[in-house]
Amino acid sequence: MDPAATEQKRNNARQKLMQFILDIGSKAFSPDVPESSRGEGRKEWDDGIQRIKTFNLIAALNILVRPGHAPAWLRPKLMEALTLIPLRPDGVRATMEFVFAVHPSSTVRVSEAAVPQKRGANITHEALEMASKLLSISSSSVTPEIWYSSIAPQLLVLLDGDEGPELTRTASYIIGFGILGRKASGAPGTAGWKCLAEPLLYAIKPPPNAQPPSTEDDDEIVDLSKERVLVEYQDLVTALRRLRSLVVSHPNQGLAKRLLSPLLPSLWTLSTWNRASSELSDRVCGPASELLKIYLKLAPSPELVLYLIRNLGYVGGYNRQSPEWVYKETGKHEIGIVERKPRAFFIGGAPTVPQVTMEDMETKITTLLDLITTTMSDADIIGAFLELLKRWFKAARQSRGGSVLIKEESEETRDPLEQLIEIKTLQSMMEKVPNKLATQPRAILDLVSEILASSAAASDEDHNDDEVTGVALSLLNMIVTVPGFQKSRVNPDTLSLIETSLDKLSKSPTDVGKTANNLGLLLLYRDQIDDPSESFLPPAPADRQIEDRKTYSLAISYITASDSPPPVRSEGLHLIGTLITSHSPVLDIPGILVLLSSLISDSDEYIYLRIIKLYTLLAGSHPRAVTNDLLDQFIDAKETYSVDARQRFAEALSQVIERLGETFTGDLAQRVGDGLLSVAGRRAHRPKTEARQAREAKVQKKKNKEAADAWGGEVPDFSDPTTPEEKARNEILERIVEGWESKRGSEDIRVRASALGVLGMGMEVNVRGMGVRVVNLAVELAVSILQVERGVEGGILRRGAVMMVNEFVRALDRVGEGFGFGFGFGERAREDLMRTLGWVRDTDGDGLVRRQAGDVVESLEAWGVRRLVGKGEEDKGMGMLRGLVVNPVERVNPAVGEEKVGRVRIEEVE
Repeated sequence: MDPAATEQKRNNARQKLMQFILDIGSKAFSPDVPESSRGEGRKEWDDGIQRIKTFNLIAALNILVRPGHAPAWLRPKLMEALTLIPLRPDGVRATMEFVFAVHPSSTVRVSEAAVPQKRGANITHEALEMASKLLSISSSSVTPEIWYSSIAPQLLVLLDGDEGPELTRTASYIIGFGILGRKASGAPGTAGWKCLAEPLLYAIKPPPNAQPPSTEDDDEIVDLSKERVLVEYQDLVTALRRLRSLVVSHPNQGLAKRLLSPLLPSLWTLSTWNRASSELSDRVCGPASELLKIYLKLAPSPELVLYLIRNLGYVGGYNRQSPEWVYKETGKHEIGIVERKPRAFFIGGAPTVPQVTMEDMETKITTLLDLITTTMSDADIIGAFLELLKRWFKAARQSRGGSVLIKEESEETRDPLEQLIEIKTLQSMMEKVPNKLATQPRAILDLVSEILASSAAASDEDHNDDEVTGVALSLLNMIVTVPGFQKSRVNPDTLSLIETSLDKLSKSPTDVGKTANNLGLLLLYRDQIDDPSESFLPPAPADRQIEDRKTYSLAISYITASDSPPPVRSEGLHLIGTLITSHSPVLDIPGILVLLSSLISDSDEYIYLRIIKLYTLLAGSHPRAVTNDLLDQFIDAKETYSVDARQRFAEALSQVIERLGETFTGDLAQRVGDGLLSVAGRRAHRPKTEARQAREAKVQKKKNKEAADAWGGEVPDFSDPTTPEEKARNEILERIVEGWESKRGSEDIRVRASALGVLGMGMEVNVRGMGVRVVNLAVELAVSILQVERGVEGGILRRGAVMMVNEFVRALDRVGEGFGFGFGFGERAREDLMRTLGWVRDTDGDGLVRRQAGDVVESLEAWGVRRLVGKGEEDKGMGMLRGLVVNPVERVNPAVGEEKVGRVRIEEVE
């Protein structure tokens, strides 16, 4: 079929649909229709609207709600119908696709889009925000409960990933930032939280009073002695998959913590399920383990390690002694959540709660150590180790009847199984992670000195505990034998207490006495054992330096790991920011700059905006290194970055210059100015870009020829029908976008406009610091652009030129000396610039350029008046005319010769 005929047919169908909507709307809501007849008309309206396909309805209503397309009395009803479209079964998907198809930011090519959509429209961040606003805020005509209960199932289905990763990411953004990220809809108890968060959380960890899902056989007799399944295996798999998609698809750290914190015991149990099959590992254990690792990286702490140790044998429910429900195998290679009946349902008492076996305990402890060593810092691991050691020491002393060295607020009887798990974990940590424990010698030596002192005192009373003392001696041996250990770096009081205790313990005839004697000798001659060449060691690093190094290493691992989801990468950037803010000496500045430049191309806006913030923070301590690096990356001499990445470098450079303020001066400012001028000019040539464009043009030409041969002529246009006005507008937009791109190796217009914007920021911050030469060249370049770059695609470039001239005028006026300090911008230059800007104001094809040029002309005219008036007694112009007070705030008393500040007064002078 002829493409023109196809397009005409589509236009006719759309016009027919719009007329149908107007006809049924008139019958239902027209003021001319009697009220008695409107009931049938409204029923026809409701039925007719429901029969129209959702996407076609959106397109038609989007046109009809515009002024002039429908009667004024019908427009509110059309608008209401348009806002309620997401409540239809396919309304969320249709709304999203319509926004992505018509949003102005989606008109660029697929190869340039940050995230290409499955059907071809480009899901840009601007379009994503628009879709989020339309779907996350409920319509005023329905309650939030109805709104979110209708759109929640549609959004959750998109999290499954069956519709493509782009729509999964879109749904995660709408849920995470639009709904759950807002207090009005995302706080616990709100409609948004109940409809979107609770279905996921309760399918993994049901509430205490959970009921099994209703079935068709509810009316049949139920055997109360049988276990009821609260959550089926497939529902558990679906909830884990959707929760993982929601957490890893956006960097909202706060939401990730809120969603995962109540699920920690459940995620631990599922991730360490005993003898799991490969299918169960892929569908349940793997996602649960990934979610658990994410939370440990976002909120690491010794208390969290202890919490996991206490819940090492967690089986389900909220009551440890009598859980309301448990995780249990409900089929072959399947896990479900099964309700446990109260004791009253069983003769002789309820079945015992499943307990962890010794074999399972060993496996789980090993898994826990592997988990925390890969996700937590050494300080968190050592903190948990010391706390476990204190608890064991206290329990051992209590069991021996000795004095209690370390007291706690809680003196309740502890679960023997929990104590056994803690002791096993403590033993495993000493065996498997001694290298990490040795990184914090001070904290361990302090505790060891207390234990040995207590053991020495107990030996005098014949109450010594060889087991506890042996552990303390093992820890002391581990610290003392570390290469580079020196007694001079140990606290003298701690060292003296250890030596005294070892001397007392060495007198015991037991194995502990022999070990204490050997350690005493080792400690006495420790400094002489090392190689004499190593006797002159550098000063020991401070505790803060040690912690900063660990934080730095942890942050780098979070950012660079290939499997790090956005929340974890964001947490890594946050750790880097804390080190920069504290001016930590452990930062590798060149390495940090290389890392930031490699991450700024990230498609996630939250990530690259945080990177730009890090650049500004780092510029406070290292202005020259940061500024030069950003300038080099923006110029991109090796042609390695995309246009979007270079514009982000320009934004970072602009913010850095703004932060530097008056310190942006000298050779640094001049180098930045020269580099920006080279980019903003027309002479820049990029040979690699030219070669790439030639290859792309050749490939595109070949594809067009193959398509034409396949169709036997011109390829038909299958896009949505458009009016002549819309078609002309789209052609202009396409021409503008194509004109922005580099041609024959020239610089991209968008990058040139960014360079002009950064030049304007430099002039606004410190026009003196940039120097006469750079400023004069920048103004000449702006005038040249306004005179030569007259095409429609150069609109953004001319806007940048006008705004840069405006910043130049404002900057020179702010310095307080006018135009008379070497810029060569006298009255004639001002008149020439006004003449050029006036011509642009009257003739330019871009309305925004005309308006901005007019504003700058007015600024120049106002400056001329201020120059004539003058600002003080030294200027003998209009400022000294009798009866005229140019600056009434500053009044001079000629009799006293003093300047006084008074209130503004209006006086009539004869």
